[in-house]
Amino acid sequence: MSKILSVSHDEIIHQVKLSSQLPEILNAIVARQVITTAAATAGLKIETEELQQAADTIRVANNLHRTEDTWTWLQKQNLSLDEFEEMVYTTLLSTKLAHHLFTDQVEPFFIEHQLNYTQVVIYEVILDDPDLALELFYALQEKELEFYQISREYTQDLELRRRGGYRGLLHRSDLKPEISAAVFASSPPQLLKPIITAQGVHLIFVEEIIQPQLNLTLRHQILSTLFSNWLQEQIKQYEAILISNF
Repeated sequence: MSKILSVSHDEIIHQVKLSSQLPEILNAIVARQVITTAAATAGLKIETEELQQAADTIRVANNLHRTEDTWTWLQKQNLSLDEFEEMVYTTLLSTKLAHHLFTDQVEPFFIEHQLNYTQVVIYEVILDDPDLALELFYALQEKELEFYQISREYTQDLELRRRGGYRGLLHRSDLKPEISAAVFASSPPQLLKPIITAQGVHLIFVEEIIQPQLNLTLRHQILSTLFSNWLQEQIKQYEAILISNF
């Protein structure tokens, strides 16, 4: 049988401090206030139907298909029904505010930063010996070896070895600058000459460079980035006050 232990609000605050979570929680409080104020200034409102639809979406996301499941989940989260509705309301208001502030900026931002969204498909093996890397490079060029054979013999990472050196879809930011420059200047499909970095000697086969399309997913990603950056700038204005008064 489970034992019951009472926990006071002061103990919760104390534990939050000990867990080094206080700054994060204070930022979340300020973010909610900033969003509420900015939405009110913009005249944004949440209709009842919108609130209900958003609540249903959250329930489905948490597998709360029955009323009993919802009540159990609320108890586990220590949330009242009103607090749950407030949580849904704040989330929906945040989304509406993001669209209000930045929808018109998504396309210009995409055009300006288009290179950052370009992706590449590469296969890679990292070696210790430059001479061996060059020997394998020529063997690959002459079709004496396949890339997966080199990966199977020289790759230490088990999963990467199983994939034949396949690194997946990568952005410029996922690669070291010296590697990124060579990869995105290539004409796929192309095997690159060995590239030396502090990590070792890289043998890279560039399979494909994928130009970005401003689809719905990327629009949402950019919108979230713009809104998050804006919100962080708003929060910074309050940090000094929070630190001096807590």
